[in-house]
Amino acid sequence: MRLRLFCTILLFLLFGQATYAQSYIQNMPEHDAKAYYFGITFGLNFSSYRVRYTKSFAETDTFKSIQPKFSPGFNLGLMGNLRVTSFLDLRFVPSLSFAEKRMVITMRNSIGGDDSVSDRSIESIYMHLPLQMKFKSDRIGNFRFYGMVGYKFDIDLAANARSRRRDEFLKVKPIDMGYELGAGFEFYYPNFIFSPEIKLSQGLMNQQFKDPAIPLSNAIDQINTRMIVISIHLEG
Repeated sequence: MRLRLFCTILLFLLFGQATYAQSYIQNMPEHDAKAYYFGITFGLNFSSYRVRYTKSFAETDTFKSIQPKFSPGFNLGLMGNLRVTSFLDLRFVPSLSFAEKRMVITMRNSIGGDDSVSDRSIESIYMHLPLQMKFKSDRIGNFRFYGMVGYKFDIDLAANARSRRRDEFLKVKPIDMGYELGAGFEFYYPNFIFSPEIKLSQGLMNQQFKDPAIPLSNAIDQINTRMIVISIHLEG
């Protein structure tokens, strides 16, 4: 429901901005000559784990299936944009990402009854530190398209790798690195730029902290983060 509402609002804003961008007056004509500028960003994220199982997973009589699911969260952050050429910018977008990753775990019943299913989740608060290269098209009136590729460094402030709680079903490490791919639009207002963007953020480090005392830890060999982010940047 929240995703549908967010997408409806975004489409409404895009339609209105696309109509406005066709006006004769070019807004902020001096902006493209700026060496640098700043902005704020906020958005909706959908995050999950990509799971690789151990060789013994198929042989175990404990777990029947482990299915990662996407869950919603939100992002808040700042932006610093450095102009490199007319068609290339370098961006630094430090932000906080509040994310949740779900796992639906089906366990076999050893005495022949129905399998038990549990829906568990891991909550994360990421200090997200991405460095991105932004490839811009020519500006057409008050509109521009861009593509983005970047490197990310994340610190999970809620990581439970060192937790001593006995009810943990999975432990995760605090540090992650990976890459990002995305695309967006820039619509020029008289005093600011409205910029919706969508990107895929893929972690490359194994986030699982192995703990032999946790049964699930013995069935999973590796987990990697994956996040889809729909953002709105307000730039000046």
